[in-house]
Amino acid sequence: MSDSTEDRIEKRIQLSASVSRVWRALTDYKEFGEWFGVDLESPFVRGQATQGRITHPGYEHLVMEVVVETIDPERSFSFRWQPTAVNPDVDYSADPTTLVQFDLEATAEGTRLTITESGFDALPEVRRQEAFLRNEGGWTQQLKNIENHVGTGA
Repeated sequence: MSDSTEDRIEKRIQLSASVSRVWRALTDYKEFGEWFGVDLESPFVRGQATQGRITHPGYEHLVMEVVVETIDPERSFSFRWQPTAVNPDVDYSADPTTLVQFDLEATAEGTRLTITESGFDALPEVRRQEAFLRNEGGWTQQLKNIENHVGTGA
């Protein structure tokens, strides 16, 4: 299911894995990198940045950096990142970031995962629509990636 406006992307999926299993896939930086497609250099720590090279074919020239906002064990994990940073020759450091939040809810079938990215309205107008459209499709793919990664594991 998807709910999108110009400022926010929201995606939900029902996973057949336990909350603990999904939580580990989200917050263990190496495991996150496996399904997300990034080789992060360090663990996720609240208030700190971590970065790494994208491993998805065709995007290996890009470095992703996130700053962790919240880590609420087995409930919520969030970070800020620069969704417009797609050209390594451009300095995006002055651009605002968006907030990516992962919320987990235990269900009878396993775990309901909601991914929300918000803050697109604050991005520079010349890059806003492209970033929104790219991430709208990107999060759809990432839902499939995490579903394949966690499988039906306990």
